[in-house]
Amino acid sequence: MSADQPSHQSAVYEAHFTWTPVQLLSGAATKRLVAFRVDAHGVTLGGAPAKYAKQTAVVPWQDIEAVVLWQHNVVGGTPMAYVGLRRRPGAPPLPGQNARLSPEETARLAPHVDHDVFLASRSVNLWTLDRERLTAAVRAFAPGVPVQDIPNA
Repeated sequence: MSADQPSHQSAVYEAHFTWTPVQLLSGAATKRLVAFRVDAHGVTLGGAPAKYAKQTAVVPWQDIEAVVLWQHNVVGGTPMAYVGLRRRPGAPPLPGQNARLSPEETARLAPHVDHDVFLASRSVNLWTLDRERLTAAVRAFAPGVPVQDIPNA
């Protein structure tokens, strides 16, 4: 490896959830929950903190066609940021808080986002997304996978 190339370990991108009052009061604050991770194995989509183990998904690179950044307006017109995955056709369903939404429901919530991308997305809530580090990690581990923006409708 040349001096100007980062090691695979340094290329890993990992974002953690901010500790919530529930974690602090329950004594679980010592456990850092991964909200989103990019590494040699693929992309980890962390589950909601209250249902973390049940909703967390690890998606291997061979199932990923693109990493997608998108937003939609929530109550009050404030945009909520999301990061999701465009996956290969036939990839297995993912667990997550949106797993049971129908195509009609996702079209109503975010008509500019494909149903499958919506289901394979996580809101950037209680954690911060660093676009530059995300893009660098995707390039390091899966150079053929683009990071795409979907404009807010």
